[in-house]
Amino acid sequence: MLLQSALGTTPALAAAKQQLRQQMKQRLASLPADAVAEQSAAVFRALVRFPPFVDARRVAVFLSMPAAEVQTDAIVRHALAAGKQVFVPYLHKPGPNLLRAGTETGTGTDSTNPYVPPRVMDMVQLHDAADYEALARDRWGIPSVAPSSVHTRCRVLGDGDESGSGSGSGSASASSPAAPLSLDLILLPGVAFDVDPATRRVHRCGHGRGFYDYFLQRYALKMAASSLSEPSSSSPLRPIQLYGLALTEQLLPAHSVPTDPHDQPLDGLITGDGTVVIPELESQT
Repeated sequence: MLLQSALGTTPALAAAKQQLRQQMKQRLASLPADAVAEQSAAVFRALVRFPPFVDARRVAVFLSMPAAEVQTDAIVRHALAAGKQVFVPYLHKPGPNLLRAGTETGTGTDSTNPYVPPRVMDMVQLHDAADYEALARDRWGIPSVAPSSVHTRCRVLGDGDESGSGSGSGSASASSPAAPLSLDLILLPGVAFDVDPATRRVHRCGHGRGFYDYFLQRYALKMAASSLSEPSSSSPLRPIQLYGLALTEQLLPAHSVPTDPHDQPLDGLITGDGTVVIPELESQT
C-alpha cells in the first residue's frame, strides 16, 4: 500500500500522481545518456559551491539509478573526500519496535492501523570511498547497502529493523534518544517538482512508495522527542535542510505536481542547468 493512500490521499489524487509519474517516465526515458551526464555535472558544480552543502557535516544523499535522474556518484565521492559524514538510503522491513511505536503514535501497521509501508527507509553511513565502491547494485542498478553490513554502520533512526541490527555497536549513537544523530542536509530524488507560488516551497512527486515522506515524519518525531528529553542542551539541533536534485525536464510549471497535506515540501532545488532554486529567498528580493 502506498503511504500517501494509507494516510488519506483521495483516489482522484492518487490517480493524478500516478498519471504524472507515467508521463514523466516517458519523457525521461527519451533523454540520451550524455544529456543526463551533462546536467548531472552542472548540478555537481552548483552544489559544491552551495553554502548549505559546503557547511554541512552530515549529508544524506540518494544513490542514483543508471538513467533518468541526476547522477550522484561525483557528489558522494566529493563529500567523502571533503571529510563529511555521508549517509545513504537503506530499506528494510519494519521490526516489532517500529510497529509498536507506530501503533502508539497513530502511524502503525498492525491490523487496527495498517499504515506503515511494508518496507521503510533509514539512512546509514558510508565508511569511506572504498566502502562506497564496494556496494553491489540492486535490480534497478542502484548501489545498495548490504543488510549484513548494517550493524557496523551509524544509522540515523536505527529503531525498526526486523533483524535487530539497529542495536549494533555501529548504530548506538543513532538509536540512543540521549544522543540523536541529526542530519544537516538531505539531497532528495524525485520524479517531478514544482514551486508553489503561495507557500514558496518546492513540491516533489516521488516514485510512490512513501519512503522519504515516512522517513522524514519519523525523523521529525525523533528530533522532537530528543529536544524534550534534553531541554537544557548546549547544542540545540539545527533544522534539517531538504533540497531536491532535478534534471531540467523534471521541473514543471506551478501547480503541476498533485499534493496532499502529508507530502513533505522541500526548501529548494538544484536543477540540471546549474540553477539553485530557493523560493523563500526569491520571495524576499
